[in-house]
Amino acid sequence: MRALIGVADRNGLSEFVSSLKELGVEIVADDATQSYLAEQELEALPIASLPEASNAVRGTLALLQPAVIDRVLHCADRDGGFDIVVVNLPSLADGFSTVAEPSGRLALVDTGRPAVLRAAAVNYADVTVLSDPEDYEDVLAELFRYTATKEKTRRSLAAKAMSRLAAYDAFATALLEGEQGERFPSSFSVPLFKQLDLRYGENLHQRAALYTDMPSSTELNPRPSVATARQLHGKELSFNNFLDLDAAWAMVTDFAAPTAAIVKHTNPTGIAAGKDLRDAFVKALAADPAAAYDGVVGMNRTVDAETALEIVKMYFEAVIAPDFAPDAIQILSRKKAIRLLSVRGVHGPAQDVGWIPYSALDFKRIDGGFLLQTRNVASDPSASMQVVSKRQPTLEELTDLHFAWRAVRHVKSNGVVLAKKLALVGVGAGQMSRVFAVDLACRMAGDRARGSVLASDAYFPFPDSVERAAEAGVTAIMQPGGSIRDNEAIEAADKAGMAMIFTGLRHFKH
Repeated sequence: MRALIGVADRNGLSEFVSSLKELGVEIVADDATQSYLAEQELEALPIASLPEASNAVRGTLALLQPAVIDRVLHCADRDGGFDIVVVNLPSLADGFSTVAEPSGRLALVDTGRPAVLRAAAVNYADVTVLSDPEDYEDVLAELFRYTATKEKTRRSLAAKAMSRLAAYDAFATALLEGEQGERFPSSFSVPLFKQLDLRYGENLHQRAALYTDMPSSTELNPRPSVATARQLHGKELSFNNFLDLDAAWAMVTDFAAPTAAIVKHTNPTGIAAGKDLRDAFVKALAADPAAAYDGVVGMNRTVDAETALEIVKMYFEAVIAPDFAPDAIQILSRKKAIRLLSVRGVHGPAQDVGWIPYSALDFKRIDGGFLLQTRNVASDPSASMQVVSKRQPTLEELTDLHFAWRAVRHVKSNGVVLAKKLALVGVGAGQMSRVFAVDLACRMAGDRARGSVLASDAYFPFPDSVERAAEAGVTAIMQPGGSIRDNEAIEAADKAGMAMIFTGLRHFKH
């Protein structure tokens, strides 16, 4: 038997090669791998030792020679063919850290290893292809027991190799598109890397798994997200937990001040900013304590003991935050089931660059296809907002309006929120009628609606929404404007003595 080895990831390689040699397998390796094995006192023949191979081609390009590819594709018919191919690919993740400096990214793309890996996978009937060090042990077990690998094993390994090639090609494609400044190319590939299987999907009869858009093996610090968060405590996370945690994390990272959000079914039951994290949580919980039960909590600061003592007073499914103080973990761990997720860092809004990495895009599945769009990060209406009412908003109203405007973009459309003293007091989410959304938010707020401000994710098609808000005691409104009946909405605001601001921006969330 003969094995060809050319790896970027050397984990477990020396032990694997030692075992192959015990089985009498002859080893042929590319230059870098041969040098590494020599350091481990393991002998390997160079590629140049193959008949018809050239000594002039060095590095991984030597793998592209017909002398190599032919022995992979026709190993059963060719004397000296390769029965085992051990090739794994370098990480291209570094290429995604140089968005502002595109020159040189393509030098990261390997050519030799992918060609050999593809050839070996295609010829899985005769070749055992290993693209992942985690498979070394299982392959060795079969070789020692049966002196050969099973067809089922070879097919499975070939599928993994092709999957890794597809992900690698998607990375390389994104790098090429970055050179051209392509925002939405004619075809689109996204590499996804499986993190774990989930117990079930959105419902018990659905199957589910979690994938990340960056390989876990990358040496880069992962982009802070729910998918890359570290679970510190609690039960296994569910499909719905991930959806709610993602919504909660998006909400709190939209604010600079200490902020807490409580989420049910991806909508907030409360969002609040405070002088500290405990204050923010108490205010967020006060929005709707009954609905908050069994929700998830998001926070944009390290959770301290004082905040943890407030959280454990009620049952929550999970808490996500940049980190947790040791004494906070000890307090929260009293609840055996609660999941604690540390994201370790807060990411800012995406930059407007010519090249948009797929990680900065929003995907929505429809039957037969996908919709792609840039993420909705336009939260600050300062540049485009216009006071359209006779009365100017007070400084306190303006502060709350800006808070409410950031909050409403996280509410399902039609979405309306009421806010007072940097805390939501009413939420109307997912309504088919905007006046119903206003009515729902006002009913949730009750007496707290008096003196509050209102933000709407889209314009009011009729003045009835303004009139309903005025009846509840709302004093100021922020909305996009753009309706053919804007004048009627403005007149209703003026009649009630309300301040109204048009932002010129819409925040639909379907």
